[in-house]
Amino acid sequence: MRVADVIGRTLVALGVTQMFGVVGSGNFHTTNAMISAGARFVATRHEAGAGIMADAYGRVTGEVPAVSLHQGCGLTNAMTALTEAAKSGTPLVAFAGDTPPSARHTSNFWIDQTGALEALGVPVARIHSAATAVEDTAAAVRLAVVERTAVVLNMPLDVQEEDVDVDRALARPIALPTPPAPAADGLAELARLLSEAERPVIVAGRGARGAREQIERLAEVSGALVATSAVARGLFAGNDWSLDVMGGFSSPTVADLVLDADLVVGFGLAFNRWTSRNGEFTDGTRLVHVDIDPAAIGKHRPVALGIVSDAGLAAAAAAELVAPRTGYRTPEVRRLLDSGAFWPDVEYEDTSTDERIDPRTLTLALERMIPRERVVVTDAGNATGYPANFLSVPDEKGFILPLAFQSVGLGLGSAVGAAIARPDRRVVAGIGDGGFMMSLVELDTAVRERVNPVIVVYNDSAYGAEVHHFDGDDMQTVRFPDTDLAAIARGFGCEGFTVRTRADLDALAELVPTVTDRPIVVDAKITEFRSWVEEHVFQGDK
Repeated sequence: MRVADVIGRTLVALGVTQMFGVVGSGNFHTTNAMISAGARFVATRHEAGAGIMADAYGRVTGEVPAVSLHQGCGLTNAMTALTEAAKSGTPLVAFAGDTPPSARHTSNFWIDQTGALEALGVPVARIHSAATAVEDTAAAVRLAVVERTAVVLNMPLDVQEEDVDVDRALARPIALPTPPAPAADGLAELARLLSEAERPVIVAGRGARGAREQIERLAEVSGALVATSAVARGLFAGNDWSLDVMGGFSSPTVADLVLDADLVVGFGLAFNRWTSRNGEFTDGTRLVHVDIDPAAIGKHRPVALGIVSDAGLAAAAAAELVAPRTGYRTPEVRRLLDSGAFWPDVEYEDTSTDERIDPRTLTLALERMIPRERVVVTDAGNATGYPANFLSVPDEKGFILPLAFQSVGLGLGSAVGAAIARPDRRVVAGIGDGGFMMSLVELDTAVRERVNPVIVVYNDSAYGAEVHHFDGDDMQTVRFPDTDLAAIARGFGCEGFTVRTRADLDALAELVPTVTDRPIVVDAKITEFRSWVEEHVFQGDK
């Protein structure tokens, strides 16, 4: 058996059964071997789309997907998406052909793939020989799972063509490390801090997924309010004492409650500038940080206590040490949470005109017309806050925020990947017109796969973030003529619909439930103003 075939069979044997990619000579045989072994392959129109679809698929399902890439240019086309996945902590394996060093001066495809990836912070694995092909492939999957990251498996073209004894082409089960348990002294100190705090808040990040029950129990006995980082939004959906998101997407009332906290306990999150809102939420407040990665603790903000542990284990053990108390769960806080504490209830002045609609008005209408069982996807830019702030999510697998690398143009591919992963849910994506135009080629992939996301393009005919960052300067480089995006979408085979006024929303509400076999692209001509997210999160970040 060829090494290229062994790699594909091994990946499937290890549970990697969904892949996205663009096939060329360097990844052809491995891709086909995976398909023959039972994997599903989605052919995308660009490698960046393949990478971000795999990222979204992994976020929504918890599975390890694969990305199939040609050597050289195929890999470089995917690098932005792979960097996003690595920074976001999404386990996936991208396998790529690799031009051998002997062809450095004769092949147009040659680059130092390992050096390029390491410069981006993307871990690299390698097929070293025919004799080690199975072990090398398994090592790549294990690295992705254990380190929670995107890994690129370089497959040298000459090694791919070597033969392997079929008897050796058997994958061995991957032995995963046992999650670390908390130290007794750390638990005792956490219990003491929670017992002394009058206004504790517990915040969970993506590393706390799967630990909802344990964290909610700890919050209940300690009287803490619960919240999530942006990427873990939905983890506490339905909890009566949830603040939804702590950070740049917090509503004014939620922000005030967090600012008044005297203890913030974080499980599996970064306490970075986004969650802390540039330090405003954390500076001067005692912080406790629980994470399985020792290097993550205190990386962004100084903490009073760091505990190396699995989130669920630490929360469950701490709950046994804290005597039940009221804490922050007072009648006054209850009244605040019940009286319009969240973005959909915050009053605003509607800026809609006869030609353009206020993006908040549009998004609140989408909240009513999209089924509750949904996946909400955002892109980067001035429009990010509208879907993030005004669309509710059912659980932690119902929200995708591909912003770890701050790249515009990843929202559309994320929406397609999420729709493939969860055909039982309606995906709704909020994307600026700039990001949409960068990535619209993947509408073809969505149509071929017969998925039905609702792609809402907040169209202000500009790169809105730059317009509002550099207010007063010459804007000719970031403004564009109005484009009929609905017509472009129809050309791909999508349902295209234009919204200019509130009157258009009734027709859109009638359309959404009737289109089940293709995407709906909503070209929303929006009024232009600096969003709350731009105003409060990106300040001073020109």
